[in-house]
Order: sequence, then C-alpha cells, then structure tokens
Amino acid sequence: MSEHAPSHDANCIFCKIIAKQIPSKAVYEDEQVYAFHDIHPWAPVHFLLIPKAHIPSMAQVGPEHAALMGHMMALVPKLAMEQGCNPYPDGGYRLVTNTGAEGGQEVHHLHFHVMGGPRPWLRG
Repeated sequence: MSEHAPSHDANCIFCKIIAKQIPSKAVYEDEQVYAFHDIHPWAPVHFLLIPKAHIPSMAQVGPEHAALMGHMMALVPKLAMEQGCNPYPDGGYRLVTNTGAEGGQEVHHLHFHVMGGPRPWLRG
C-alpha cells in the first residue's frame, strides 16, 4: 500500500459501504475487494467492483497495486457472467472507471463499473 493512500477514509461513501455502515446489495466479497449493485443502474446488469483499501482513483495506482488490479480484472468476467451478462462474443459487458473531475469521477474511491445485458441502454 502506498503511503499516500490510507487504507480507509472515514468520509468516503464506499469505505462506509465496505464497513457496512451504509447498506448495499452485495455481488461478491473477499479480503481485498467488494462488489455491489449500482443504486442507479444504467444497464440490465450494473455493479461496482471496488478495492477495500481506499485508493482515490486510477491516478494513484502504482506498481504496489499490481496484484490487486490483476485480482480485480480476473474477477470481472466471472462476476459479469454470474450477474447475467451474455457470453462473449455476441454478449459481453462494458468495464468503466472514471478518473478525476475531467474524467467524470464523482466518488473518489477507485471503482469499476461493470455494465452489460441487452442493448440499447438508457446511458453509457
């Protein structure tokens, strides 16, 4: 863990969700990550995958996070299929992360949106 990224931020909504201070509908959880359904889904399947460690954005990801990032990316296809995305190549899903104000980031805790299901989607 980088010295610039505390493991928890008491003011972060995602840290509060991880700590079970705010309810969420879980998709998956292990010692490193938590996945939960988006409260305002843009697609038939829409969940967030977040590290339990408070990393503000992709801009703070460094070499020390390589194993965590690999773990998260390896979970995406498994969780997407379990949540109802159709198989590749005709099905699939979108993986999105916003970074910083110009990238559209609203919650400053690294998170990946996994969105899939039949198109057209309302947004995205």
